[in-house]
Amino acid sequence: MIVIGIVGYKNSGKTRLMQGLIKYFSKKNFKVGTIKHAHHNFDIDKDGTDSFLHRKSGAQEIIISSSKRWAKIDERNKLNEIELKSLIKKIDRADVVLIEGFKNENHKKIEVLRKSSSIKKPLFNSLKNVVAVVSDEKINTKLPIFKSNDYKKIYNFIISLHN
Repeated sequence: MIVIGIVGYKNSGKTRLMQGLIKYFSKKNFKVGTIKHAHHNFDIDKDGTDSFLHRKSGAQEIIISSSKRWAKIDERNKLNEIELKSLIKKIDRADVVLIEGFKNENHKKIEVLRKSSSIKKPLFNSLKNVVAVVSDEKINTKLPIFKSNDYKKIYNFIISLHN
């Protein structure tokens, strides 16, 4: 399984890059899994749905299932956040896992930089395992640099890391 992370400051273009890579890998017949780190509380069910009402009533684990998809909600109020390596193991049908966030974890990462984030120091100066940069600006680094919409080159680079 290929595992690569996408990191960067808020509004740097991480999600846009993820979308492009998901489409490109899928077009190449890869099964793609993703993991997105959230720094805040979030809900995947909406107020008024049965699963929401189950959770609000006190259920700690809720599974929603249909013929098209399923989801599990695991309330973690008194538990630690699940480690990335454990989350990766939960993805069992993917050929490639793209991870958005989890910048302090030990997997290989591609940093997304944009002009508005150039006020801040690039993360590749302090993070482990940044293997490339995606930016439409000139960046001073020895790391490979890719344009933000050059999914073919980024795809080929990611594949080369795992051969």
